[in-house]
Amino acid sequence: MKNILGFVCLLTLSTMVIGCKTNENATDYLNKVLSNLEKIESAVYNEYCELWTPGDTVARFAYCRLIKEYDNPLDTTIGARYVVLDCEDSTKLEFAYDGRIRALVDHDAKSISVDNFTAIARPFRLVSPPFFNYAKNIIRYALSTEDSITVDLMDSGDYYYFRLTINEERQVEFFGKAHYMPENLYDFGETTSIYELWISKTNNLPYKVRKEMSHNIASTTCSNIELNKLSINDFSIYDYFPDNYETSKYGETNGERKESDLVGKKAPDWILNDKNKQSISLSSLSGKVLLIQLTGIGCGPCQASIPLLKTIKETFDSEKFELMAIETWARKPHSLQNYSNRNELNYNMLSGTDEVIKDYKTGGAVPVFFILDKQQIIQKVINGYNKETTENELMEAINKLL
Repeated sequence: MKNILGFVCLLTLSTMVIGCKTNENATDYLNKVLSNLEKIESAVYNEYCELWTPGDTVARFAYCRLIKEYDNPLDTTIGARYVVLDCEDSTKLEFAYDGRIRALVDHDAKSISVDNFTAIARPFRLVSPPFFNYAKNIIRYALSTEDSITVDLMDSGDYYYFRLTINEERQVEFFGKAHYMPENLYDFGETTSIYELWISKTNNLPYKVRKEMSHNIASTTCSNIELNKLSINDFSIYDYFPDNYETSKYGETNGERKESDLVGKKAPDWILNDKNKQSISLSSLSGKVLLIQLTGIGCGPCQASIPLLKTIKETFDSEKFELMAIETWARKPHSLQNYSNRNELNYNMLSGTDEVIKDYKTGGAVPVFFILDKQQIIQKVINGYNKETTENELMEAINKLL
């Protein structure tokens, strides 16, 4: 969808910055910010991240990271290299990308999975860009696109507030340049994409970005910023690998998952709270066939599986069968309440723990379905959700046990 709306907005919004010290129109000012971003060769900063599910009143996730970011024109994917380190321990690697590979770290298993992007064919690399690279591409897109957009730029005292609304038929994400996300069964709600930037008047550089989509909202704020003090020539992704960690190739099993070694064993017990902070134990559900889904708020396949789970809950006799979802990502009562109400769940959702993830050996991956018999022996484990096959697998396994 093409439209001159974005260009018109940029021109007419010049009146919104008249009276500021810059006395510039919106287009000129955004070009100045873009020019400043293009001069950044390296950056070190603390990053405070928050994630919401639409409808949440407070963030379901909040965490801090230390980022070392390098401009990398040789990388045609996002145009950057970067490492993510622990805020409190700058030697502790969390993630890294150097333009050729990405490193996925599992500290519990003391292992690093190295992905060279050949194991799974995708239209583009799913690598979230570092902050300044991200902001640069958002502004560059706003200044050059012919898409249907609206732009706001407002003087807010110590900073300028920039808002980009993309009114396209597909949601737009920035993995380097703008990508129109393919339509699939994980799309929910409106396709409008909203990006907001907070730009400091001190250096005319962004220090906060917020993204709002139909399925999630994310905000990142930078602090303790140091610019152009590192050289990309000194950067090697392997320098950050701990010596005692095992390194393996991502996807070396070609995407095939081995059958869980929990099959045939009694399910690990748990006592977890529901959205109303009421405790429920696995042992209290004995005598029933049980379907447990380890899920994650914000996971597309998990949300896509909800209609199936609601149907399963309605299909089977509650005296003989029970269904429980265990939330392993957000875990907060308000997130469970919002998610349950928004999706009109007819089954219980519990707040998971690290111990549950460890006991059920999922590594945090979701969704994973566990089917237990009346003695709470795990009879089947299904990893992931496939609209074409998962329903038959679950229904067959449950019917077999009833």
